[in-house]
Amino acid sequence: MSNYIINKSALELKESFLSAEISAEEITKAFLERINQLDKGNINSFIHICDDLAIQKAKLLDSRLIKGEDKAKLGKLAGIPIGIKDLINMMGAETTAGSNILKGHKSVYNATVTHKAISEGAVPLGKLNLDEFAMGSSNETSAFGSCKNPWDVNRVPGGSSGGSAAAVAAKFCPLAYGTDTGGSIRQPAAYCGLVGMKPTYGKVSRYGIIAFASSLDQAGPMTRTVKDNALLLEAMSGYDPKDSTSINTETENYLEYIKNNFETKESLEGTRIGVAKDFTPDSLDDDTKAAFENAIKVYQDLGAEIVEVQLPKIKYSLACYYIIAPAEASSNLSRFDGIRFGTRAEAANLDAVYKESRHNFGEEVTRRIMLGTYALSSGYYDAYYKKAQQARRLIFEDFENAFETCDLIISPTTPSPAFRFGEKSDPLEMYLSDVLTVPVNLAGLPGLSINAGYDSEGMPIGLQIIGKALDEKSIYNAAYAFEQKSGVEVREPALEALV
Repeated sequence: MSNYIINKSALELKESFLSAEISAEEITKAFLERINQLDKGNINSFIHICDDLAIQKAKLLDSRLIKGEDKAKLGKLAGIPIGIKDLINMMGAETTAGSNILKGHKSVYNATVTHKAISEGAVPLGKLNLDEFAMGSSNETSAFGSCKNPWDVNRVPGGSSGGSAAAVAAKFCPLAYGTDTGGSIRQPAAYCGLVGMKPTYGKVSRYGIIAFASSLDQAGPMTRTVKDNALLLEAMSGYDPKDSTSINTETENYLEYIKNNFETKESLEGTRIGVAKDFTPDSLDDDTKAAFENAIKVYQDLGAEIVEVQLPKIKYSLACYYIIAPAEASSNLSRFDGIRFGTRAEAANLDAVYKESRHNFGEEVTRRIMLGTYALSSGYYDAYYKKAQQARRLIFEDFENAFETCDLIISPTTPSPAFRFGEKSDPLEMYLSDVLTVPVNLAGLPGLSINAGYDSEGMPIGLQIIGKALDEKSIYNAAYAFEQKSGVEVREPALEALV
């Protein structure tokens, strides 16, 4: 029964629960059993497992269903287990952001996205591992130990949402929340063979999510299938007056859009898909290049028109990002001083309390705080931060111009598949792994990664699909078409070999 449950998609689990074929409690226990059997000491995707809370929520859902409550009122995610990235507040559970400075800190309120998940009937299983304060591309900076890639435990799962990606790939949960500041949903999704969506900036509320870089951060869904991803974004998006950057637009029904478009036509005729030479860096490995060329052919076979677009300023994206993001981080992380919450050092005076408490930041977080503080300091602000913001505007205009001739833009998600632990010890080399994802955040656009194949060693390769602002529906339609017609073999990591 357990394998029968965990192999189902989120939509299938919801249908099984609502039809009373499987109870929410049975579903929840099946995933908790798998987590307890395979995660600890192996994958390390969960930092905190909320067994009691999960069972309690599941039993409540079962009770409501038995009493004959209207099934629609049980929610869009009724009975489906979900993992929450440990950057996102969940009341009563620890929220550490993967850092020692918040070790033991319990949330006193729910983030908006957590509230939405629970109110839509999802069952939260626990908090997922991540790079400390979402600063990293490999999950190697977590204070709670590195998370491993289920496809090969000697390789990274990507970052910062490595725990979210690993948990979904390992079938510890069918749905997970990630956050994406420079690729932190799409890159780990690519490394773990998943579907990961970074929505339009402002589409999903940031309230209750610990800020890294406020003008770039965006939460999004990580799943095994396109339809599950669309379902979760439907549930988590929407206007929130608690977030000043939230866009006041109606929530769209992405599943209905897919049904009325690709499922009806079985073609992408009339869709123009842009390909930019600027998005194929010299560092692209041969297997990734081959998978991308195959993706172009798949879209041509589906009836889409492939057009060449120009993104001349995109080459400045990485330099631009690593000025803006650390600058905003240095401001946001100043609140972690040992006074209001989190770890507090015992010291003789106030200055010493600040200094000793902030020693709990890890090396990468400290590096970025120092970079950001320098970029914002007197005499350097105009030369660095102001110039980076001007370059950011030009990158946004490049995308605007490109979308005048196409509906979507595709590229590889990453220059290569997942790398091995310790392989990128040079910070600059690590930063380059985000070269294809960072531009989307700078422009505030939606972008999705979907599995496009495998390399010669069997590791997943990601395809990135980028859309116009607030046009997630077109991305999902094209991603679903690719998922259904690409011929990419559906494989699974062999986790049972770890036991």
